[in-house]
Parts: sequence; C-alpha cells; structure tokens
Amino acid sequence: MSVPLPPPERPLSDVYDAAYTGVPNWDIGRPQRAFVRLAASGLLRGPVLDIGCGTGELSLYLARQGYDVLGIDLSELAIRQAREKARWRGIPAEFLVWDALYVSRLADAGLRFRTVVDSAMFHVLGDAERDRLVGELRALLPPGGLYCVLGDARWDDRSIYGLTPAELRRRFVERGGWRLAFAEETVFERRFSSSRAFFVGLRRV
Repeated sequence: MSVPLPPPERPLSDVYDAAYTGVPNWDIGRPQRAFVRLAASGLLRGPVLDIGCGTGELSLYLARQGYDVLGIDLSELAIRQAREKARWRGIPAEFLVWDALYVSRLADAGLRFRTVVDSAMFHVLGDAERDRLVGELRALLPPGGLYCVLGDARWDDRSIYGLTPAELRRRFVERGGWRLAFAEETVFERRFSSSRAFFVGLRRV
C-alpha cells in the first residue's frame, strides 16, 4: 500500500493513546450491532475505509465478511493493537495511523473506497472539523459511494457533542452532492452501558 506523507499530528492523538493504554469503555470487543445489520443488508460495497477504527473490531468483522478494508485512527497505540488482532485472528484487514480529516490524501495516493464507515468518530468532532470531514469525504468517495455513521444522539442543543439526522442533512444533503440513504434511531453500546444513538447513511451523487 502506497500512501503520501502523513498529515500533521494533532495533540488529540496523545489523548487517545492514553485511553488505549487500558480498555476504553467504547471498545466492546466486537462491532456495534448497527454495522452488523448493515453488512447483512447488502448495502456495503468494498473497498471499505473505517475511520476512527480504534483497535479494529469493525474493520476485522468486515474483512471476515470478505470486504477489502483499511482502518485508520489517530492513535498509534490503537493501530498497533488492531494489527496484532489481525495477525492473531488471521484476518487480512489493513491498518494505518492516519487523521480522518485528511482522507482526501489517500485518494490522491491512488487508494479507492466505495464505502466509509464511522463508528462514533463524527460525534466527537468540533463544528469546523465536521465541515472539513464533509469536504474530505466528498473528495474521497466517488458518485454512488456511501458514508455510514453511528453516533450518540445529541441530548443538549447547546452542545456540539453527538449528532442528529437533521444536522447531517444540513451538512451533507442541503449543501449538495449527497442524498440521505437511511436514518434510524438505535443505541451505541459501551462496555458497561448504552446510549440513544442515530445511524445514518449518506450517498454521494
């Protein structure tokens, strides 16, 4: 796999490295059920990019289903753990330390993806970062490509944390180049709890 020079490092990578010295509560040892249902639905097309992949459970699950998968994450420690899991389990998923806010550089390097999956990354981004990610995904995915995002439902309109289908329609569909493929209310599971969440698919047009 040939990739360009890595994007600039964000200080946030140290925060996630610290989290992965233990087992963070969002790392449940398996993919979120919303993505398992998605894989069974037949909507996924490979190659697949898993942004904010953590220790790789979703990437590994999809690779086991026969998809070509690349998982990326800011945390070098999480990617190291994901690669170790892939070796132990004999699963041909690939992993790369990479910032999702620079995924267009992967396309510039000749990497092609038809689906991007996002298990709880978008919902922690700031306002400007969300707009940047929309632009990066537009540059990365070809027409017909699908972006599928799972995140905590926003419970406080004064906070940017979380997401809503209305926000995603505003950031993607209303600005052009995307259409809403699906939107459903579900749950995001953690090791010791779960929370109300939304699962949304957006397709490039």
